[in-house]
Amino acid sequence: MFTPAQCRAARGLLGWSQRDLAREAQVGIVTVHQLEAGRSQPRRASLDVIQRAFEVAGVQFIDENGGGPGVRLRERELKKEPEKKIKKEDDQPVFEFPKDEQPGTPRQSKT
Repeated sequence: MFTPAQCRAARGLLGWSQRDLAREAQVGIVTVHQLEAGRSQPRRASLDVIQRAFEVAGVQFIDENGGGPGVRLRERELKKEPEKKIKKEDDQPVFEFPKDEQPGTPRQSKT
């Protein structure tokens, strides 16, 4: 589980308002407000969907491990560009582009 402070910090990392979190977790705004204020303990199911919404958005919850509980953003995977094969002919590199990226051919719009 996570603390009210972790909830506020996670929203801050993502730039989410309380309304954004409520929408993403599909809970009421009052649930989010009361959780963060520490006024009441929401049902376990509400906490689970809030935590899941944060995790899907890339937040990792850090347990209290001597330094106190916290949050951080998971490293995002970078998209890899298609590899271009390199051949050598007569000691000169020759680049082969993927078939859909042949130089000199017009790109088709994807509309």
